[in-house]
Amino acid sequence: MIEIKEVKTRRQKNQFVDFPNKLYKNNMYYVPYIRSDEINLFNYKKNVSYEDCKAKYFLAYKNKKVVGRIAGIIQNLYNQKTNEKRVRFSRFDCINDKEVSKALFNAVENFAKESGMDTIHGPMGFNDLDREGLLIEGFDQLSTFEEQYNYSYYQKLIEAAGYTKEIDYVEYKIFPLKERDERIDRIAQAVMKKNNLHYGYAKNKKEYIEKYKDGIFKIIDEVYAPLYGTVPFTEKVKEQIISQFKLFLNINFFCTICDENENVIAFGFAIPSISKVMQKTKGKLLHPKIFGIIKSIKKPEILDLALTGVLPEYRSKGVNALLMQFLMNALLTMNVKHLETNLNLEYNAIIQNQWKNFPNIRHKRRRCFVKKL
Repeated sequence: MIEIKEVKTRRQKNQFVDFPNKLYKNNMYYVPYIRSDEINLFNYKKNVSYEDCKAKYFLAYKNKKVVGRIAGIIQNLYNQKTNEKRVRFSRFDCINDKEVSKALFNAVENFAKESGMDTIHGPMGFNDLDREGLLIEGFDQLSTFEEQYNYSYYQKLIEAAGYTKEIDYVEYKIFPLKERDERIDRIAQAVMKKNNLHYGYAKNKKEYIEKYKDGIFKIIDEVYAPLYGTVPFTEKVKEQIISQFKLFLNINFFCTICDENENVIAFGFAIPSISKVMQKTKGKLLHPKIFGIIKSIKKPEILDLALTGVLPEYRSKGVNALLMQFLMNALLTMNVKHLETNLNLEYNAIIQNQWKNFPNIRHKRRRCFVKKL
């Protein structure tokens, strides 16, 4: 018998957070969430997303054993932006059992109906920096810290529950050039001089964040606004994002391009991969092996390209060449084996064409699904 329970007790919260680690035990490609961040999902004081969102979490039990989980999120800012009535499903994990998965999706669909919503889509999180998209290609590739891994059978479970494709993302591995591409350097220098631009500078992480965070978030809000699933970041969400990610940042992999008035007009930054450290610690920051993060950050073998953005008025001025120069430098000078692009919308040919400047392979595909109620 399958039993669905809404997560309410402390024990249930721990079961919800820990279930994926048990399901993927000994899986060499799965990378855990940071456990403390996931526990804070349930804390209305620490998870500032609840100012604009409503969420419910569910566990599936079979013979009194946890066999699945799912979350339903009403992202009010997104619904206001798109004039829709949608619920996002998130953190779906399940054994290979259609009866269990259907029961989990039924719980989210009932939550949606009770809330006056008419559409379910996902996997999507509270915002664009939460994990999103179901892996449908690339099951033999190590996950990045910022994205989720899932077994191949998930797609069939979701489709069996009545969900169909809404959008796909693709991901690339970018490898270092064998030698510098002087063409990129020449174009970058010419663009810099013609438009009176310069690279931003900061002595350390703290100074960089204080100096450039507002300009970067302004670009994110403007550039990413038309894209699928995006929502504007509130001031509190911005601070929460900075707090969650600043431990893993290395300013050697930051690129900030400013005009003559020190206004940020473009940026790009990569995060040293901590996937292998997260696997060893099971996502627990208070763990002896967490000191491996320090080594991973200072001398990374792999980089995760987090975000890039260029103000629209500068796109036709060749500013992308400056970002390509940044990537070239990061890959060549730090002896990085490769860079992971993370998610590119399948129709975003502009960004995907940029990877042609480097040896690359498309190694993953993700999908967001939708169902009308």
